[in-house]
Amino acid sequence: MTCETAGPLRRVVGPAHSRIAPVAPLPDLFPPPAVMGVINVTPDSFSDGGEFVDPSTAIAHGVALVADGADLLDVGGESTRPGSEPISADVELGRVLPVIRGLHEAGVPISIDTTKAVVAEAAIAAGASFVNDVSALRTDPRMAEVVARAGVPVCLMHMQGIPKTMQDDPRYDDVVAEVAAFLAERVHAAEDAGIARDAICIDPGIGFGKTGEHNLSLLRHLDAIAAVGPPVVVGASRKRFLGSIIGDPERGRAVATAAANVEAVRRGAWMVRVHDVRETREALAVAAAVEAAP
Repeated sequence: MTCETAGPLRRVVGPAHSRIAPVAPLPDLFPPPAVMGVINVTPDSFSDGGEFVDPSTAIAHGVALVADGADLLDVGGESTRPGSEPISADVELGRVLPVIRGLHEAGVPISIDTTKAVVAEAAIAAGASFVNDVSALRTDPRMAEVVARAGVPVCLMHMQGIPKTMQDDPRYDDVVAEVAAFLAERVHAAEDAGIARDAICIDPGIGFGKTGEHNLSLLRHLDAIAAVGPPVVVGASRKRFLGSIIGDPERGRAVATAAANVEAVRRGAWMVRVHDVRETREALAVAAAVEAAP
């Protein structure tokens, strides 16, 4: 058996299988505060839809995000914005595989943002070494098996409903307690399916079936989400509730995102998922310097 190292993960190649395996717990692989850069290769994502549908443009953008400080790039080929319609696996694969192959050749750690096992499987074969499933392994019954067999890390996210209808009328009795309980259950389900505990991280799903008040409550009480156990990922980047706070829903929201990310990290986030990497990296650096001051 041989090991081929690619960034913080390794490909374990044996006579009967090939898999990507974490060589350490996630916070050791990507020390906090870690930053996941977003690359949406879709025509209809809520913020940057259509900007990176050309593979060469998407690859160049990914390399630039790494230069700005991204630790990991999350490539997605299916929009999950409110009101979005699902697409076929063939369409999704046609969008993401050229980008993943190109980024892999550049030596960049890659996450595949998908709910489809067949897409995850092909993406891992093409060089992805992380799976970001916004359905927390619920959409495709094969997804847990694919992740477990490949040995890749997985992010399990909370979402109330489905993207098409999730923002119609989201309701909770206690959003923090309910999201935490859901994530705890999904972590147990993932472990039962053979996914190693050290390979699991969780995401409260900011903007996925939540009002602005729900989002703020989750950020304010992120310690309760962190208490579930696995490292916490927060994806507040450019979300609509930030536009409402700053009073200008049409602005880019990079500064508002950076502020939200500082608060998320202060309250226990291990990784933040962002479109504007440089602004968040700079804000986190200032916050860390303040914390370290005598």
